[in-house]
Amino acid sequence: MERRVSVATHWGSFVAVVDSGRLVRIEPRHDDPVPSPIGPGMVTAADDSARVLHPAVRKGWLNGEPRAHGAARGSDTFVEVSWDHAITLVSDQLRRVRSQHGDSAVFGGSYGWASAGRFHHAQGQLHRFLALGGGYTDSRNTYSTAALEVILPHVIGGHPWSYQSRMPMWDEIAENCELVVAFGGLALKNSQINPGGLAKHQTENLQRRCREAGVRFVNISPIRSDVADFLDAEWLPVVPNTDTAAMLGIAHTMLVNGWHDEDFLRRCCVGFDRFASYLTGELDGVPKNAAWAAKITGISRDAITDLARRLTTQRSLIMVNYAVQRADHGEQPIWMSVVLAAMTGSMGRPGCGWGAGYATMDATGVAPDRASVATIPAVPNPVPDFIPVARIADTLLRPGEVIDYDGKRLTLPELRLIYWCGGNPFHHHQDLHRLTRAWQAPDTVVVHEAWWNTTAKFADIVLPVATSLERDDFAAGFSDPHIVAMPKVREPAGESRTDHHIFAALASRLGFEQEFTESRSEIEWVRHLYEQTRADLGGDDALPSFDDFWHSSTAELPASTGPFPGSFEDLRSDPQGFRLSTPSGRIEIFSEEIDSFGYDDCAGHPKWFEPAEWLHADLADRFPLHLISNQPASRLHSQYDNGDHSLSSKIRDREPVTLNPSDAAARGIESGMIVRVHNDRGSCLAGAVLSDAVMPGVVQLSTGAWWDPIQPGMSGTMDRHGNPNVLTADRPCSRLSQGPSAHSALVDVERYDGPLPDVLAFAPPSLVPPTEVRHSDRHHPNE
Repeated sequence: MERRVSVATHWGSFVAVVDSGRLVRIEPRHDDPVPSPIGPGMVTAADDSARVLHPAVRKGWLNGEPRAHGAARGSDTFVEVSWDHAITLVSDQLRRVRSQHGDSAVFGGSYGWASAGRFHHAQGQLHRFLALGGGYTDSRNTYSTAALEVILPHVIGGHPWSYQSRMPMWDEIAENCELVVAFGGLALKNSQINPGGLAKHQTENLQRRCREAGVRFVNISPIRSDVADFLDAEWLPVVPNTDTAAMLGIAHTMLVNGWHDEDFLRRCCVGFDRFASYLTGELDGVPKNAAWAAKITGISRDAITDLARRLTTQRSLIMVNYAVQRADHGEQPIWMSVVLAAMTGSMGRPGCGWGAGYATMDATGVAPDRASVATIPAVPNPVPDFIPVARIADTLLRPGEVIDYDGKRLTLPELRLIYWCGGNPFHHHQDLHRLTRAWQAPDTVVVHEAWWNTTAKFADIVLPVATSLERDDFAAGFSDPHIVAMPKVREPAGESRTDHHIFAALASRLGFEQEFTESRSEIEWVRHLYEQTRADLGGDDALPSFDDFWHSSTAELPASTGPFPGSFEDLRSDPQGFRLSTPSGRIEIFSEEIDSFGYDDCAGHPKWFEPAEWLHADLADRFPLHLISNQPASRLHSQYDNGDHSLSSKIRDREPVTLNPSDAAARGIESGMIVRVHNDRGSCLAGAVLSDAVMPGVVQLSTGAWWDPIQPGMSGTMDRHGNPNVLTADRPCSRLSQGPSAHSALVDVERYDGPLPDVLAFAPPSLVPPTEVRHSDRHHPNE
């Protein structure tokens, strides 16, 4: 008999159809106007051959063998062991490392989206467990927005994410704005998702409403399809990583023509005079005029001049997407976009001014905030050490090195045990061959995983975890005004356990189970967090009882109406009464604080810095194409790359790479061919797609294809599957943010006419029975 169960994911809410305990299909909810196709593709992945069904230990680690090639992480076989043995191994390793090397030698590596759910939040569960056990080295910021997170508090004040509630919402844009200029585009594929969960998708219809209201859009991006066709956007193709130069050329044109908003700049900003001296060339002899910008960006001088005029004569909004700051000097386009908006005359006016990350997820611009929803209680971390999130390979390769970060000097700790739960470093990190070398350094790597993806294959101890379909929880997405029930759809596959169950067992072995669980079962925790939320919001008047919510599957949170600190409208109306939380209380066009850091790659005001790799670099003679490694349409990052929807997008089992027809013709490449994308860092195979939606000189290869090296564990080997991070540079944006520079990569593409290797990304490693393992009762060779 079929039953229907509520399902909540980062890419939307669905209904699972289950028959006699078997997951039959996943359907969109009837009230979701634009459901994501990722959801239905979860069905086949739930039971595919890549599922981790039993605890497993890398054979070489278990035997204490040296990590030579063939027994290195990433290439070794695994031994399936009992849960009791696995818990013993992990708990003994935690004790050993803490006693011999200190608590900072443990790295709490939970970075990434993991899966939706307030209680089964991988990062929260891991960090709570490690903090109760003595502490751990943490990471700071995100791969998605590290440069933005560090620069914005200096420029506009507030929490790094507070801008989300301070910028115009889509309905305000439709009502008040005339012109939207989007640096990096507004790709709807990204708005499929929302961290924490999503009841229904709204961004597409909100964008349509703006166009129907007469709002005009300009897409400044190397990719035309970064804006939906229905917006009828004007496309200005821009050389990748030159957005800052384009903005400077527009700003110079405003300044010399007297089009800029002198009143707002004087009352609400500081440092414009010093910035203007740079803009006019007074400081360096180089005017940043439209002609200068045109040579760098590929946008014509006339187009730059016209855009400057339109921005200052119409009610306008400057949008900047996250992609433009994942690059060399990624702080600069974020900072400069704020300055440009301040110059236009629209900053602080309804529906106009400045905003970041629109359409990056179905939350930004939809609602300014949502009511607070309880989550698993955090425990203070006794260890003060942290690393910038994208500097994990540097830390493993060069412990003890001192680096700059946001005015501080950080000493990279020596990490002896990596505990990874949620996220996939072999997806989101750059230069995977360098990461492969770094990953051999620690004594032990413990991973919780549901599938044998690359991170699991590069672990020493792999603990199988239940998926979001195999546990009870509820979801509450970022700024989403709904909470959605997530009752268990089916029993966990094999011997899988929830992250919480695993940590509770480890906490019991280590002596702090009661502190970790607070004597609650998992469903009691779910009920407790819901009822805590309900009480905090006003009880019966705010939310239904837990039982009613669990039965109806969705509840609407009370509206969040503000006030939101740091409002630009308030700033414009009364700069003294509504000071920002910057040192000056105003928008910092020139930052005395950043200037005092003395960084040679991030000055006291926005500035053009030439990227290490771009189409005008000397290296372009050898690698003449610029790689855009953007987010995929067929999955969330690398999640469910083994699902039907992602698999359907492959070309002969490889990730598609898009080239301009002129670049393809010059290389004898036709649509559907397998090509080799390469540079000095690595190479990968991909399936060619030809489209004039990608400007000449640019290739687009989405992130998230599970890495599939031909010789696992060996640095430099070709990837069979199409992962762009074998090509991207593990180089920080700057000394300020230490963020990733994923979009600063030059490559070339050639036909691949050799024998086509099978894709093994979704195949489990070799698994051997315990009887074939020497000294299988040893816990670690160093003990």
